[in-house]
Amino acid sequence: MPATTPPQDRRRRRTTRLLAAAAGVATAGALAAALPSAASADEKTTSHKPGRYQDVQLLSFNDLHGNLEPPAGSSGRVTELQADGTTKTVEAGGIEYLATHLRQAREGHKYSVTAAGGDMVGASPLLSGLFHDEPTIEALNKLELDVTSVGNHEFDEGARELARLQKGGCHPTEGCYTDEEFEGADFPYLAANVLDEKTNKPVLKPYWVWKKKDVKIGFIGVTLEGTPDIVSAEGVKGLTFKDEVETINKYAKVLQAQGVKSIVALIHEGGFPAGTAYNYDCDAPGPGDGISGPIVDIAKNVTPQVDALVTGHTHAPYVCTVDDPAGKPRMVTSAASFGRLYTDTTLTYDRWTGDIARTAVRSANHVVTRDVPKAPDMTELIGKWNALAAPIGNRPIGYISGDIGNTGTESPLGDLIADAQLAYGKELDPETDLALMNPGGIRAPLTYAAKAAEGDGVVTYAEGFTVQPFANTVNLQDITGAQLIQILKEQVSGANAAAPKILQVSSGLTYTLDLTKTGADRVVTDSIRLNGAPVDPSAVYRVASNSFLAGGGDGFPTLGQGTNDLVGADDLTALEKYLTANSSPASPIAPPKADRITIVK
Repeated sequence: MPATTPPQDRRRRRTTRLLAAAAGVATAGALAAALPSAASADEKTTSHKPGRYQDVQLLSFNDLHGNLEPPAGSSGRVTELQADGTTKTVEAGGIEYLATHLRQAREGHKYSVTAAGGDMVGASPLLSGLFHDEPTIEALNKLELDVTSVGNHEFDEGARELARLQKGGCHPTEGCYTDEEFEGADFPYLAANVLDEKTNKPVLKPYWVWKKKDVKIGFIGVTLEGTPDIVSAEGVKGLTFKDEVETINKYAKVLQAQGVKSIVALIHEGGFPAGTAYNYDCDAPGPGDGISGPIVDIAKNVTPQVDALVTGHTHAPYVCTVDDPAGKPRMVTSAASFGRLYTDTTLTYDRWTGDIARTAVRSANHVVTRDVPKAPDMTELIGKWNALAAPIGNRPIGYISGDIGNTGTESPLGDLIADAQLAYGKELDPETDLALMNPGGIRAPLTYAAKAAEGDGVVTYAEGFTVQPFANTVNLQDITGAQLIQILKEQVSGANAAAPKILQVSSGLTYTLDLTKTGADRVVTDSIRLNGAPVDPSAVYRVASNSFLAGGGDGFPTLGQGTNDLVGADDLTALEKYLTANSSPASPIAPPKADRITIVK
């Protein structure tokens, strides 16, 4: 029988570990808070009694997405702004390095807590995704993560699977992957605004309180209210997602009533800084002027009782102040994604009031560089799971002649995937006319340089899995020409007006995107062509897309109105078949030109 650990022993182990972590470990570059004039950051005064003010180190990150190994290509780099105004790229990420950086950062900090802003799992590379993200939960336990909010991707496999990641137990259909039963997360997942439709209660804990001696800080965790729009219907079945601000304000009152005056909100929703460098000075133009997006409105309306906001979702790096409803600056942070950065924030706790001295809050993002020693326990963990994944992941599925990127309005990899789905669609039904792919479903680039021993230019199954990890099926449906035109306009209107989602299109479909215009007019109707001919509004076209899009996901309700549905195999199978059929070591696939959408700026 698999070895198991009694729940009470696991809790005891967690308590012991928390005390050890709080006693702490840290970086010479840890931030020093600017304390009120009479304050001291030292825990003790000359009379050996605690002083009034106590610095608490808050380390945070977000959107790890199961990236245990260093991410490849652009997904494993960050942009760094130099003193002379130029920028350079820095290789970053990898759980072995993240663990070392966080452990060094904790050194010398007796009061340290580590929190995350959601999407720790989901859309994960093969090493984690193949095992339903058990490896990532194990890594986060070793990382001594104290608490995290849920993200939208935590619901990719539904609330029941999320509960298993929290509580432990072997997978209900695949069983145990090793001779030990999966123990679940040592840290609490917080889901204050995710309610069970039947009970109207949160599916997981809404808040959690970190305590060390007489210092206590409450954490409230929420994900974006729009999660049902970007997760498959099956993943959010039976769940209700409430407004982020209303929920945070509700539980801030609950914590205040319990005597917890210091509060941090973990919010899986984010913003878009004006600069792309991780060290861009977000506040240089003026408080809050350097960032836009949903998090700004949230930050402006969350109660002043909340002292800091750790955010995520947009995969952007920022450390900004946004005024709260009382007009006082409040720290809002995000550490990009994939474990490339972590945020080090100093919260100065006032023992007299039990609150945070907001004027003393300092925060900065730090790169998870790869020039530090690898954490041996993480190397061992990766080795264990790689041994199980290798027979599947190392299999070659295609060959490329150069990097095929996934960034830009239209990306080379987006074109390749759309072409793969069109080719697979024609296998299912020769009448298939075109394919559409959502950009958010393309999770990583394909890189020419060998990741392991496979050789340059070889695409392995593991690399393909990292690109398309969702196991969506390729669906065919009939839509009219008028509906196709409307679908293209939905890229820049309706739910996607503020943050356009430009679909990647298969060969033969072309049009002009005029960014000098606004709303739906940005898609120039008269320019839409299929194989050189104008799209006929009254004609019926056979369209291939993944099941998420075919269900109207990502703000494309018209795609959900298609008829005559035919469900095929998963989208990774379609990509594998296309690469195998169209490439060889002697004749690799060249990066597509990404010239199907004409962009006017």
